[in-house]
Amino acid sequence: MKDRVGVGTSFDVGYRKLSLLKKETDLYYLTGLCDSSLIVELIKKLVEINDNESNVRKLADIVENRLVHQQVTRVKTMDEVVDQLLSGLIVIFVDGVDEAFIVDVRSYPGRSPQEPDTEKVVRGSRDGYTENIIQNTALTRRRVRDERLRHEIVQVGERSKTDICISFLQDVADEGLVNLIKDEIKNIEIDGISMADKTVEEFLVKQGFNPFPLVRYTERPDVAANHLLEGHVLIMVDTSPSMIITPTTYFHHVQHAEEYRESPVAGTFIRWVRFMGILMSVFLLPLWLLMTMDPSLLPEKLQFIGPNEEGNIPIVLQILMADIGIEFLRMAAIHTPTPLSTAMGLIAAVLIGQIAIDVGMFSAEVILYVAVSAIGSFATPSYELSVANKIARMLLVIITAIFSVKGLVIGFSLYLLLLTTTRSLNTPYLWPFLPFDYKAMIQIIFRVSVPLNKVRPSIVHPRNAYKQPKD
Repeated sequence: MKDRVGVGTSFDVGYRKLSLLKKETDLYYLTGLCDSSLIVELIKKLVEINDNESNVRKLADIVENRLVHQQVTRVKTMDEVVDQLLSGLIVIFVDGVDEAFIVDVRSYPGRSPQEPDTEKVVRGSRDGYTENIIQNTALTRRRVRDERLRHEIVQVGERSKTDICISFLQDVADEGLVNLIKDEIKNIEIDGISMADKTVEEFLVKQGFNPFPLVRYTERPDVAANHLLEGHVLIMVDTSPSMIITPTTYFHHVQHAEEYRESPVAGTFIRWVRFMGILMSVFLLPLWLLMTMDPSLLPEKLQFIGPNEEGNIPIVLQILMADIGIEFLRMAAIHTPTPLSTAMGLIAAVLIGQIAIDVGMFSAEVILYVAVSAIGSFATPSYELSVANKIARMLLVIITAIFSVKGLVIGFSLYLLLLTTTRSLNTPYLWPFLPFDYKAMIQIIFRVSVPLNKVRPSIVHPRNAYKQPKD
């Protein structure tokens, strides 16, 4: 143990020696990951063996019976001992016994469940996943109390030994999908996954240079539970509060829990407004630029569109500079302490925006349309999708500036072709639009009432297609 885990060198590796029926007994544990009160209680029970027992031949069985804990196992190899110890479990060696006793006394440091900042709702639960994988599986189990819910755990990383949990409903999830995910995760060979879920995602979907998200992240247990019931597979990575939902399509990234906390009509209205914001975040700026470059394309009643004063910088450069400037502000907001964020907003709005217009650097209309486009990006539920759309928007602006109408048509076609040819774990990215599925598309356009939604999405190939009994 001195050689393997640094007993006596690493201060956080605890060690305690006892004598039980004249046999040496050693206890090892990590001070930062264990519940000290449980360890003290176990030591008390072990010491009592000297007062109440005398059969040294059955010492191993006596020790196991005195370990007053609900989870006690025996292991035979040092590799297993080291892995369990570094995961926060206590290890007990008894002289003359060729097995070690492992007791789960883990108590990971972490925060309590709270509503995630990026997925807030007006109505609904306020709990959210944390960095503790044990707590996360409990939050999921609380919502899906099905005997067929499976939480299978594996360790990844030669050095980090990070716990990864694969969650699915045994009689619903596609067996081929589950096996594919298991094989991909088990084949990960790396020192450690300190970036947790993001590293796992890159090994799982092999994204390459495609900017669009191929898995969905959520920190809400109710969203995760709903996807489990539909036949999706969840991947939980210890130290990360974000759950990976697979497989996913483009339309999974444009829905939000808020739509399902309202009535179907109100939820549909919220969804349509969100769709409008997403479309504006991609196509508003290139369309406006095209109309500015060629006003003859505008109907007579819309001739007012276009800058009255062009400024000293070409319009396309103004758009790109303003777009990148908003990206600066977003990054600054992330890194700025909350008490200073208001002051930063005032600086951005008054000093930068207004003065840039006054000195003739920017046109007022450029600021307007860039701001509306940015708001559309912020209205996108998936942060990863909003960033991908922002990259697509900037490329569309550049190609439109170079080739005018032909550029916009070519850019839009390439955008659509990229989405059409993208696949996530053998799942078409634009389903149910391409390939077209009428019933599923209706549920994308409208927020259908839950009693009417009786069939699971066919794209996940569920083993049991019906959520509710057939009429």
